[in-house]
Amino acid sequence: MDLNSSGGGDHTQGSEERSCLLPESSASDLNKLGAAPCRRANYCTNGMRYKLLQEGDIQVCVIKHPRTFLSKILTSKFLRRWEPHHLTLADNSLASATPAGYMENAISYSAIEDVQLLSWENAPKYCLQLTIPGGTVLLQAANSYLRDQWFHSLQWKKKIYKYKKVLSNPSRWEVVLKEIRTLVDMALFSPLQDDSIHQAPLEIVSKLLSENLKLTTQEHENIIVAIAPLLENNHPPPDLCEFFCKHCRERPRSMVVIEVFTPVVQRILKHNMDFGKCPRLRLFTQEYILALNELNAGMEVVKKFIHSMHGPTGQCPHPRVLPNLVAVCLAAIYSCYEEFINSRDNSPSLKEIRNGCQQQCDRKPNLPLRLLHSSPDLVSQEITTDARMKSIIVNSTEIHVELERSNMVNQKLKGSTSSSSNNSSSSDSEPSLIDCLLVSPACSTMVIELSSQAERVLSCYVEILKMLADYDDWRPALASLLQPIPFPKEALAHVKFTKELKYVIQRFAEDPRQEVHSCLLSVRAGKDGWFQLYSPGGVACDDDGELFASMVHILMGSCYKTKKFLLSLAENKLGPCMLLALRGNQTMVEILCLMLEYNIIDNNDTQLQIISTLESTDVGKKMYELLCDRQRELKELQRKGGPTRLTLPSKSTDADLARLLSSGSFGNLENLSLAFTNVTSACAEQLIKLPSLKQLNLWSTQFGDAGLRVLSEHLTSLQVLNLCETPVTDTGLLALSSMRSLCSLNMNSTKLSADTYEDLKAKLPNLKEVDVRYTEAW
Repeated sequence: MDLNSSGGGDHTQGSEERSCLLPESSASDLNKLGAAPCRRANYCTNGMRYKLLQEGDIQVCVIKHPRTFLSKILTSKFLRRWEPHHLTLADNSLASATPAGYMENAISYSAIEDVQLLSWENAPKYCLQLTIPGGTVLLQAANSYLRDQWFHSLQWKKKIYKYKKVLSNPSRWEVVLKEIRTLVDMALFSPLQDDSIHQAPLEIVSKLLSENLKLTTQEHENIIVAIAPLLENNHPPPDLCEFFCKHCRERPRSMVVIEVFTPVVQRILKHNMDFGKCPRLRLFTQEYILALNELNAGMEVVKKFIHSMHGPTGQCPHPRVLPNLVAVCLAAIYSCYEEFINSRDNSPSLKEIRNGCQQQCDRKPNLPLRLLHSSPDLVSQEITTDARMKSIIVNSTEIHVELERSNMVNQKLKGSTSSSSNNSSSSDSEPSLIDCLLVSPACSTMVIELSSQAERVLSCYVEILKMLADYDDWRPALASLLQPIPFPKEALAHVKFTKELKYVIQRFAEDPRQEVHSCLLSVRAGKDGWFQLYSPGGVACDDDGELFASMVHILMGSCYKTKKFLLSLAENKLGPCMLLALRGNQTMVEILCLMLEYNIIDNNDTQLQIISTLESTDVGKKMYELLCDRQRELKELQRKGGPTRLTLPSKSTDADLARLLSSGSFGNLENLSLAFTNVTSACAEQLIKLPSLKQLNLWSTQFGDAGLRVLSEHLTSLQVLNLCETPVTDTGLLALSSMRSLCSLNMNSTKLSADTYEDLKAKLPNLKEVDVRYTEAW
């Protein structure tokens, strides 16, 4: 069983991945340092492999060296006495669980002169002998495999004990380096198969380095190169990670960083499952990437490293790489603002920013923060006028914040007071980030001064997030990881950070996949999302609303809760929508028309203002005229009268249905059959104009998910729906959960899943007849 026979292929691939990071002179430069490039040893492992023994049952016999004729007789093989013992291979000795007889005292590894298999004639079967001062200890196993397992385990324990003692008191470092290389070779050639075989030498070297801090750079690099073969298949222990971090910081341009650390970091990113259990692995990865950024090519080298981790294909074969890279980026960005974050206990909280800070005398001296409230309307109405008019100043030279609001923003705050009071229980609840930090970009300045080193770290890791967002296969998972906005509020208040991160949000907004752009919304109600932060008036918005319009456009195209989304825009972003529509943005013009068509706006004055906005541009005027025409046709169509049942001939199309419904009044139509026709989701715009429709048959049509989303928003009184043999999927079927009046639902031969079926049954209380034959839920 040769576990290392496949190592050659992995090494070749790893070498190719590292070669893209190295200049042509790297190997020669490394040789100048006195260390050859690390390569996996081509050691032979054709023999048996054994698990390292920690304890086991075995027969023991101790033979003292005969000094008299009588002692020779007593030690003859015919008079030997064997004792059964349960032996434990501790770190420094061989001991019995029942210390009696031969094993009354533990045998120290230092007292064992030699360990060998019995080879003389007529020797006992399956025995090995331990040579100790004054005698011999015979150990007899049950079979040859167990004998060999005991033999290799004892040899390993004895040698590790020896190296621990030798390397604990180093005298000459050239001797120490030679011993380390011998120790590494021993671990590589050992037939024992156990995680501790490679970890034990690494821990010994780690302890050696932590206790000897005055080594030269050359000695550091020689030791790193010596232990490199062990690192190819093992994570470095915490103390060794700290040593590697120090080397990356002090010698970022050293070729050892590229040659030795690259495969180690690649293995960490591919196989690590939880940085929380070993945070120093994350810190080492973080420092390694910063060291790459210090090279002449800078971010180009980092970009090549990220590409090597993704691989040349369109799909990354390692699922852990992206989460680990994101974890490293988040931790690095957090560290840039750590000084400010650690002072939160004494600096104004989000609640204090909105409701007025406590007096400075009640707060300990701490991180500098200055808040200038130039308008009393910034704070809650519960605060007294005197308290609101005061400027809250905390001595600061590192953070300078000025918050102002225009009269328009104040009016908006006052107008939304009543609605917000219903959503929040009381002023005791922690306000959202938007309430505390959102100010109009034109009226506010927020400056956070970072050190030059922190600026370099921030730029590097934000650039990595931008690189990750460029990979199509990584984008869904990246959007999901960033959806909760896992950044400190200090970072979101930093103009440079939000400006650089805007590229990532743009990539999410441009992606047509719903699993990506839906992550722009908040994780749950009452919590801010990227959509709010990069909307006009948001702390991260630095443009005239182009990104906001792009986000609205993509979300409106996929969100089946259209009315709910429009209602949210009308309550929170009506002003920006009208402003962008006034500037001719077609998406916002469509939004305003939909608000009028769906009766989202109740206030007559607001409706008139929207109409005036639409009529102020050519595109708005044209779309509003089309809306008025549709409304007139709708009123004509919905006049009471006409048939109660209608069946379209087979092969009818969307145009045929539209032509038929526009030819007369269908206000009484309750049952419509489109079975075996060629209608698609586009006909949903005609179906929602039928106010009395209760039964709809779409059997064997091309009606899909998009049409179901429209129907679920408007035909809430529908009772019977037949979707048999239609191309609908879980995405569209989930939208039916809002149609609470459904009594009968046919999903025969659709792509319905069992989970979606259970979800629909739970959310549709009136559902009595369901057909799920020939589906996954059947």
